Amino acid sequence: MKVVAFNGSPRKGGNTEICLNLIGEELSKQGIELEIIQVGTRAKPCTACYQCLERGDGHCIQNDEVNGWIDKMVEADGIILASPVYYGGIAGGMKCFLDRAFLAAGPKLHHKVGAAVVTLRRSGGLETYQQLNAYMNTMEMVMATSDYWQAAHGLEKGEVCQDTEGVEVMRKLGRNIAWLVQLIEHGKGTVDAPETGARTMTNFVR
Repeated sequence: MKVVAFNGSPRKGGNTEICLNLIGEELSKQGIELEIIQVGTRAKPCTACYQCLERGDGHCIQNDEVNGWIDKMVEADGIILASPVYYGGIAGGMKCFLDRAFLAAGPKLHHKVGAAVVTLRRSGGLETYQQLNAYMNTMEMVMATSDYWQAAHGLEKGEVCQDTEGVEVMRKLGRNIAWLVQLIEHGKGTVDAPETGARTMTNFVR
């Protein structure tokens, strides 16, 4: 089993990556692999062309590495979305990736385990956490949680390790992700996934 994490921080080895590694340590104890992809500033923004919806192949018409990341999401048992707080919200490059990936991937992500992780200096954590969760909520994903919002504090690299509660939250999140991923895997063939269907989209145009 495998979980793929998308790190929205442009800082290699920063606090967001440290949090993901803490989660990965807990996953590893259960024999679950974690792959971390540093999105940083590598994704171009969505152009709202809707070609991905018209083609229905699960890929963005902008043929770049985002499509490879989408494939990793589809193949994975669990997905972690992680971002530092930038002016009270998701880091720009991460949002570019999420806008494209979740529009293109659509129902291919249904019933996968998902979790959000946020790092921050002082405030804006809850707003960013809710933004990340919003992507997964629209895809019928199974949300993994900890015993508090999944945010850890720190500015300079490594400072997040001084946030004792934040570290505990990340480790508990890792254990809960492992539990959910294994429950879903062992339930296959015994408990059927709930039925879904096409969404009726209303654009408030009369």
